[in-house]
Amino acid sequence: MTRHDLLEQWRDHLALARRRSPHTVRAYVAAAERLLREHDVTGWAEVAALEARELRAHLAVRRAEGIGNASAARELSALKALIAYAREQSGGEPGDAPRMRGPRLKKGLPRPVTPDDISNIADLVAADARDEWIGLRDAAVLLLMYGAGMRIAEALSLTGDMLPLGETVTITGKGAKQRLVPLLPVVREAVAAYARACPYPLTAKEPLFRGAKGGPLAQGMVQKAMARARKALGLPSSATPHALRHSFATHLLSAGADLRSLQELLGHASLGSTQIYTRVDAAQMLETYRAAHPRERD
Repeated sequence: MTRHDLLEQWRDHLALARRRSPHTVRAYVAAAERLLREHDVTGWAEVAALEARELRAHLAVRRAEGIGNASAARELSALKALIAYAREQSGGEPGDAPRMRGPRLKKGLPRPVTPDDISNIADLVAADARDEWIGLRDAAVLLLMYGAGMRIAEALSLTGDMLPLGETVTITGKGAKQRLVPLLPVVREAVAAYARACPYPLTAKEPLFRGAKGGPLAQGMVQKAMARARKALGLPSSATPHALRHSFATHLLSAGADLRSLQELLGHASLGSTQIYTRVDAAQMLETYRAAHPRERD
């Protein structure tokens, strides 16, 4: 087997089996190519034999080439996923990867969770989970919170009767208030991928999102998955699952959504609860102004 064959199989696994975004596929394949070239491997068994010490040496080379801590953390995540896949291909346990901590990341100023952050978070939680279906589950829940503005409890209250997915979903929020929320294609695809992989029957009145033993998924498991991704990506401690809902609102407001529509999408009982996002957006606009205006830089 040539290195090209290994990379093509890895690319197909990421794109077709794991349904990663094109951006993630490119990044993960590029990271794999660097590692395989460095060790001149020609089979999955050789890749599977790589341990933490080889990854540390590889990252030291990459750091010498000038990449920062955040990029090193993302590369480590990609390589651990590659080795886990190689060990599975060689007869090992699914998800078996070298145990290794990523580089320490400096805490920066709090910032909103950006669309690129969301994509990276979803990819990381999917790649880092021990079982593939659990990774797909966690990514689907987080994308629902950002893509549909759901509270974590609302996402976890969904039942199997929402399948097959349509372009909208009815959410029951606080005070039993119902609202209709559109589902973006990327969110529908994430939920559908989880539903296909879930080992438990997703019947109409049972929870859609299941824990490892088949019971309802607990909020704490989603929070832990988000915390691991946040640490790996160097995001601030404010990047919690609930921050995804706030980012949904802020990004819609920045794109021109009116407050009344936003109120309905978020399920707020009063417009006053929604108006906080006008202050958030104004703060972002002021920050952009200060960074861009020539007089502010003098």
